[in-house]
Amino acid sequence: MATIGAMTASTLPPSGWRQQALLHWRMTRPAFLLVTVSAALVGIASAASCGCGFDLPAAQATVLLACVAHAGANVLNDYHDARNGADAANTEGLYPFTGGSRLIQQGQVSEADTRRWAAMLLLLLIPAGLLLAARNGGGGLLLVGAAGLLIAWAYSAPPLKLMSRGLGELAIAAAWWLVVIGADYVQRGQFFLIPASLGFSVATLVACVLLINGVPDAAADSRVGKRTLAVRLGARGAAALYLWLVLLAHGWLALSVWLLIPPLTALWGLLSLPLSLAAAVLFWRHARQPHRLRPAIALTIAAANVHALAIAAALALAAAAR
Repeated sequence: MATIGAMTASTLPPSGWRQQALLHWRMTRPAFLLVTVSAALVGIASAASCGCGFDLPAAQATVLLACVAHAGANVLNDYHDARNGADAANTEGLYPFTGGSRLIQQGQVSEADTRRWAAMLLLLLIPAGLLLAARNGGGGLLLVGAAGLLIAWAYSAPPLKLMSRGLGELAIAAAWWLVVIGADYVQRGQFFLIPASLGFSVATLVACVLLINGVPDAAADSRVGKRTLAVRLGARGAAALYLWLVLLAHGWLALSVWLLIPPLTALWGLLSLPLSLAAAVLFWRHARQPHRLRPAIALTIAAANVHALAIAAALALAAAAR
């Protein structure tokens, strides 16, 4: 398995452009990009519900660039986990939820291809982000974009390697918080409290996805020296923290509505609470049997998406009713 990760592009079997395009698409882990779309929609709907209007081309560009950033970070993570041996050592992962795309380990792409594809995706964000900022955002959007690009790199790459230091969940929460804030900013043209408040609960539930995904990977990560949060806390500790994060996310949404920050309709986001609680129960029950966590992981991903999409739908309906 270790030799596969070291293959060069010239040693890979030849294939047509359609197969290459499909491989590059798979390298981005497209199934996970929905949570980025959902978070961006929260920001777009937040601005619309406040009467800031709706710029469709800007909204489409926002969603696209957020997804490209997420895709680039995923590909870069695959590259660095191939370099440090984590994915090759991971025989307990629950594919496709954990353990990366596995394409390097299967010999379908090389490390060099993966590095180039990650660089292309992330570097594309610079001119595209500058154009969007010039059209809609100005300096504030540049700050959001620069911070997001920094997180995408620092999550996996040395010297920071935030995930390997147990800071991955914090980095992910910050990144998705910025997605909500940035999507609102593109439409509104200024920073505002409502998307910052709504983004907190969305980002916290996305961080829960990383936390539970880290448990099946923990044994392999520990063997190669990755001290992820799941490794540091242990399976039961991660399950306990997961429950607290779930309660924090939904509790904050309810409290923020009570404080009159977002509109009352934002409480639609509580539709995800039963999913999150069911996942928390399964996580605690099977924490020491990671191979049985697949249903809990699926529920966690569903909860993050339902939470964001429900809030976005509620705010969009409020905007339409204005």
